[in-house]
Amino acid sequence: MATTRILEWCGRLYIWLLLAFLYLPIMIMALMSFNVSPFYQLPFEWTTEWYASLWQNDQLISATWNSMEIAIISTIIATVLGSAASLALYRHEFRGKKVLQALLFPPIAIPWLITGTAMLIFFFGVGIGRGLFAILLGHVALALPYVIVVVSARLQTFAPELEEAARSLGANQWQVTSRVTLPWILPGVIAGGLFAFAVSFDQFVVSYFLSTPGQTTLPVEIYAAIRKGFTPEINAVSTIIIVVSMALMLLAARFFKFGGEK
Repeated sequence: MATTRILEWCGRLYIWLLLAFLYLPIMIMALMSFNVSPFYQLPFEWTTEWYASLWQNDQLISATWNSMEIAIISTIIATVLGSAASLALYRHEFRGKKVLQALLFPPIAIPWLITGTAMLIFFFGVGIGRGLFAILLGHVALALPYVIVVVSARLQTFAPELEEAARSLGANQWQVTSRVTLPWILPGVIAGGLFAFAVSFDQFVVSYFLSTPGQTTLPVEIYAAIRKGFTPEINAVSTIIIVVSMALMLLAARFFKFGGEK
C-alpha cells in the first residue's frame, strides 16, 4: 500500500515538473513583456509600452499578418485536399496504394532543413522562385501528410455499412459523403486542420529558405530581430499569439467534444 502511494506521488510530481518545464518559460516571457526594463532587470516594474511599440513596428506587424494569411490559406487547402485524399484511400483499391500510404510518413520524418533545401531548388527549377506564393506551396506540402494521416486514422473507426445503408435508401454519392461520412470524420478533419495550422504558423526553416526581403513570416522576422538585438516587442507579440491560441482552444473544447457529440 505504501509503495503504491509513493509511486502515485512520484507520478504526480513528474507531471507537475513536466508542466513546469513546458509552461514556466512561457509564463516568464509573458510576464517580462510587461516589464519596463528591456534587459529583464529586477525588480519588476509594470508597463505596457512594449505593446504600444509593437503596433509601431511595421516589419513585425507585416510578418505577423503574412503568417496568419499563409497559415489560414494553407490550412484550408491542406484540409480539403487531405480529407479528399483520405476518403479516396479509404474507399478505393488500386495498384501502388500501400506504397503511396507508406510515402506519407517520410515527409513528416525528414528534417525540415533538407525539405527546405529541396523545395528551394525545385521552385527555382520550375520558375516559381521565392516569395509568399512559394512559402504557401511549401506549407501546404508540409501539412498535407499530417491531415491525411489524422483523417485516415479517424476513418478506421468508420463502419462502411453506414454508407451502404444510405445508398440503399436512395442517397447519391454526395449525400452519402456530406450526411453520413463527413459528420463521422469531422473530429479528425478538425484535428488535421489544427495540425496543419500549427505546422504552417510555426514553420521557420522552409519559410526562411523561400522568403524574400520584405516578404517574411513571423518566425523568420523574430529570428532576424534576435540576430540584430532582442527587444521586448517580441515578447509582446508572442504573448498575444499565445493568449489568442489558448482562447480559441478553450472555445473549441467548450463548444465541441471531439468524440463527435456537440
